[in-house]
Amino acid sequence: MKTAMVWGADGGIGQALVNNLIAAEWEVFAIGRHADRLSPAVTHCLEADVNSEFAVQNVALAVGYETTAVDLWVYAVGDITAVPVRDMGYGTWQRIMQANLGGAYLAAHHSLPLLAPDAHLFFLGAVSERLRLPGLSAYAAAKAGLEAFAETLRKEERRRKVTVVRPGAVATPLWEKVALKMPKDATDPEKVAGRIMQAYHEGHTGHLDLAH
Repeated sequence: MKTAMVWGADGGIGQALVNNLIAAEWEVFAIGRHADRLSPAVTHCLEADVNSEFAVQNVALAVGYETTAVDLWVYAVGDITAVPVRDMGYGTWQRIMQANLGGAYLAAHHSLPLLAPDAHLFFLGAVSERLRLPGLSAYAAAKAGLEAFAETLRKEERRRKVTVVRPGAVATPLWEKVALKMPKDATDPEKVAGRIMQAYHEGHTGHLDLAH
């Protein structure tokens, strides 16, 4: 049985991916800020806020007691806001950067010792060049930084595959945090999850562009 570790398993894409993995009979370690939103079918549900290194480290230690060979690792944590730089407080900037970028570093840093030699890591990115809109400075900067981080990690972990998934608009609750209308053709999270699993089986590495 293969093992997966999913950070952000309580979000739209994270939940869809966990359900996909369970259906395929994977052992899944599902990690999220809100344990009550995690799939009841998951055997290993862990609660952690990626703003806290202590919490992230504790999750990694807990997973390490159960396995030392995670085959598929996914960082699907994300947060967004739409506030002009002039009006944005530093706390808001930090929150968006930490969820999308800082947390990715913490989760990867503490998880690497648990990964199988040929493990595949996925980071949920975005089509960053399309995000440079008024109010989205923090989110756009974080996602651009995530791509640079993942590319560098790929060069460091040469035996492992690293993929940045770049979906277009996805129908998740994240849209409720911004004063933007969700596009009518927004992709279902289940479709994104399916493409991630396809990329895993095909051994994809680099950018996985899912935008229309």
